Amino acid sequence: MTNLVNYEGTPAGGTATMSEQAPSGPARGPGATPFDLASALVTGEAAPPFLTPTRTRGVLNDHERHKLARHPFEVAEAVLERYSRDGVEALLEVPGEVERLKWVGVYPQRQGGDAFMLRVKVPGGVLDAAQAREIGLVAEAFCEGPTTHPLFGNHFCDLTTRQAIQLHWLTMASIPEVWRRFAAVGLTSVQACGDCARNVTSCQVSGVDRHEVLDALPVARAISAFFTGNRAYANLPRKFKLSVTGCTEDCARGEINDVALRPARLGDVVGFEVLAGGGLSDGERLASDLDLFIAPGDAAELCRAVAQLYAELGNREHRGLARMRYLVQELGPDGFRAELTARLHAAAGSGATPLTTTYRRDHVGVHAQRDPGRVYVGAAVPVGRLTGAQLVEAARLAATYGDGTVRLGVDQNFVLSGVDEDRVGDLLDEPLLQTFSPDAGPFTRGVAACTGNEFCRYAVTETKQQAVELARRLDAAIAGLPEDTRLRAAPLRLHVSGCSASCAQPQIADVGLRGTVHKGETALSEGYDVGIGGALGPEAGFGRWVEGAVAVDELEGAILRVASTFERTAAGGESFARWARRHDTAVLGDLVRGPAS
Repeated sequence: MTNLVNYEGTPAGGTATMSEQAPSGPARGPGATPFDLASALVTGEAAPPFLTPTRTRGVLNDHERHKLARHPFEVAEAVLERYSRDGVEALLEVPGEVERLKWVGVYPQRQGGDAFMLRVKVPGGVLDAAQAREIGLVAEAFCEGPTTHPLFGNHFCDLTTRQAIQLHWLTMASIPEVWRRFAAVGLTSVQACGDCARNVTSCQVSGVDRHEVLDALPVARAISAFFTGNRAYANLPRKFKLSVTGCTEDCARGEINDVALRPARLGDVVGFEVLAGGGLSDGERLASDLDLFIAPGDAAELCRAVAQLYAELGNREHRGLARMRYLVQELGPDGFRAELTARLHAAAGSGATPLTTTYRRDHVGVHAQRDPGRVYVGAAVPVGRLTGAQLVEAARLAATYGDGTVRLGVDQNFVLSGVDEDRVGDLLDEPLLQTFSPDAGPFTRGVAACTGNEFCRYAVTETKQQAVELARRLDAAIAGLPEDTRLRAAPLRLHVSGCSASCAQPQIADVGLRGTVHKGETALSEGYDVGIGGALGPEAGFGRWVEGAVAVDELEGAILRVASTFERTAAGGESFARWARRHDTAVLGDLVRGPAS
């Protein structure tokens, strides 16, 4: 049997009551013992049960019934022992089994048949060079699509907005070997998807950032280690997204996570303030400040207690209302805090001083580290797509010029850290950094996109190629402006989602695009709803949807009209978000639509 993940919740044969699941085991990271499947994901009479919901509202939805009928972790052994040998037909014979694949990080692609996406978790976004290289080699060996993409080539992988990596065109027969190779370098896809704790995000330059208050990477890894492979916490009402950061700039976007831990001080102790209930999709909500302070050593226990609360009280009847933000909204921050502290086996304070002062959109460019004489170099990867060979090359550059780490950001870019100042010029001359430039244009630097209908069954538009080509045209259109103008001096973030699920987070972008159908005079075509003015940090707020179903070929003109008006009329140091919010929705909609023909 192939090994995937060590179970570090309740020991085999132990019980898993809701009050006994305290965090245990060391945080995992580069160089740690590889994840080991063994008894972790295999069921048996002694296997610990799920947490038990304590509130019901009606009939359980189909997903809940499937999880109760067969623990999702059982799909791992079935992939290893049967589906990889007997094919997709065997998988389809078991009710709910396609859904259970998510718990081991596997999704069917839009194409159907024997074509799958696999998501690799990267807690805190930090890979060592060996891990980055292996993911790239796997992409080259197993991720060949039927045609070569005109823009992206073949054998590619996608950096996600949660610091994970997605691989495409895997066959069911190839998955055990991919798991084996990842296990050998300490990687796993277990719980990269599914109704469970997803990849834990953090500041991608944790440990080297000059502005951080504490290094949160070990905390992110400890939280991930507790949940990964933990049977009792593998059945939450929906996905559970966590963010922890020790920097003052909240580049990990805590406000749109189910749980966010951000730096704070209480007396002489530096730890974390706790926010809960953030999220996007159709019911966007900024996370609420719970007025709770937790020490770094208790952060994993705090997240465990939130997961217990969510498991017990979350909605399991109506999947559309099952996200944790609806529970926080229902109980209110004070009520949620009371329920949480009743389940928390750690001391928690209140009245802490928050240490987050601003919001940083990316780490692209060359930046000084906390240790003198060293810098980190952030490379702009438009929409997060690169080939396996390019990821292998990034790993080589990390080992040759830096500290041996490739750091993934929630902006779909990567950072090479620990570079000696006197070697920066040589690094920047490397061909890979000519392709993924640290000095990219503002739109290319700030463009993000979800998978789109190239692979996703829910998306209604192609996103990746459209977004890259649109960003390049926009950069070319403003290239003649002086470099100190607003549009040249800072990235104008453009986020492109293929549907309303908001995987590309369009609501927090300067310009957010949401895929829909454009109704032309003679035919239907792909189009986008246009949102303007989203932001996080001190200016946190969601963009307003100012115009619907704009045709793809009209987007460039629409965005340029908005951008040029901002350039001409913004006051002093006014940000794009502040500028957008002092204009009526109708005014912004008129800019998007343009003059009547």
